[in-house]
Amino acid sequence: MSQLEATYLIVGGGIAGVTCVETLAILHPEETLVIITASSLIKNVSYVSFYAKTIVKFDVNETEANSLMRIHPNLKIVYDSLKHIDTENQIAYTHAGDIIRYKVICICTGGIPRLIRDSHKSKRVLGIRDTESVKEFQEKLKAGRKMVIIGNGGIASEIVHATSGIQKIWVIRDDYISATFIDPGAAEFFQNTFKNNDVIEQKTTLRRHVFSEEDELVSLNKDLKSAALGPDWYRKLEFKRSDKGGQELEIVYKVEINSVEEVRNKEYPLEVKLSNGRVIECDFVISATGVEPAVNFLWDKEPRKGQDGGLAVNEFQETSIKNVYAAGDVATATWEHAPHWFQLRLWTQARQMAGMAAKAMHSNIVKAEVLQDFCFELFTHCTTLFGYQVILLGKYNAQGLGKDYEILLRMTPNKEYVKLVLQKGRLQGAILIGETDLEEMCENLILDQLDLTSLEDHILDPEIDIDDYFD
Repeated sequence: MSQLEATYLIVGGGIAGVTCVETLAILHPEETLVIITASSLIKNVSYVSFYAKTIVKFDVNETEANSLMRIHPNLKIVYDSLKHIDTENQIAYTHAGDIIRYKVICICTGGIPRLIRDSHKSKRVLGIRDTESVKEFQEKLKAGRKMVIIGNGGIASEIVHATSGIQKIWVIRDDYISATFIDPGAAEFFQNTFKNNDVIEQKTTLRRHVFSEEDELVSLNKDLKSAALGPDWYRKLEFKRSDKGGQELEIVYKVEINSVEEVRNKEYPLEVKLSNGRVIECDFVISATGVEPAVNFLWDKEPRKGQDGGLAVNEFQETSIKNVYAAGDVATATWEHAPHWFQLRLWTQARQMAGMAAKAMHSNIVKAEVLQDFCFELFTHCTTLFGYQVILLGKYNAQGLGKDYEILLRMTPNKEYVKLVLQKGRLQGAILIGETDLEEMCENLILDQLDLTSLEDHILDPEIDIDDYFD
């Protein structure tokens, strides 16, 4: 047990927590800072590439927490988890009994998998969220013949794309795949790729260090999980395959899971019962149905929460309690959003929110004014789905536009899919799949809200360099 004092206290070793530490190292390196992390492995961002003012792509590295001490000379690392916060006296207590007095604190505890209802009945139901769960999945994959994947977001899509040598039954409640990110047209574009067996293989080198079972991992409480996965996590699966299953992929639409039961004396150890009455036998189930904010500690008084259970924060990432901030998956953005921004729990936004939190915490200590970062003017996300680059901008699925909008579409099979969402002649959002080179133009058109009425017939014409219109 030890007692520490710090100007800044950060809780969590994921992208949000580490971004907060790195930003404070630049803004206020002479002040003391403590980070509490449940694992010796933390996530940090590298190889940051700007496609435009707000469109950012980056790698997420998994590295030793003590590497942070090289960038912040006054940093102390506590390998533990938060147990209780006394916000009145500004003291944090860990499970091991450490006491940390702080001036400002930022909660970056992330999210925990939202598992299906019967997940507690069997160890063959896995939630993919962190490094440890991926290792467990790898072991199941080696010997598996058939798996059921539940969920329709990025993790489920990446599992379908990255795994081989095993039968896959993909169960979704929507009527098209990857509904979290794309529209039915883009889903059809991807599925045509499946049918033609033309899924693009990524040729880029995996630059982050992928830890093996021999790497040291500190976890004082096995119920605590390490930080969330970052982009390209699925590359860890590319060298793990089963030789016992087939290659078939079956997608089951518009159904939900009624139950998952372990069975004996049958070919497969699990039975998955669907809402349409079908029963699927399999070796294991992957539950990839999203996350819940991880508010798994006690308070002397609880701050206000959002409708999804996250800690409600304003535009400066402040909670309703003085000197308590939150960022990343644990936080719910409750300020009045810019017209083309909304919250979606992504690595991109975890990094943005944490950077904003660090600036606000610093301004709190030095008594200076701080303005909200420009990144909150426009929703952007850059990722990879089924081997294609995907860039999402603004109201890319016409979120909140009702029926008063129109769509411009361009699709080249196995190459690109471009969708522009316009309302009253002004661009509101875009989906760009493939190497389209349209991201900067679309960003500017959304932010500037130029009237495109006279250009609608030409804006996606591949024979016209539309950038010339806006020079």
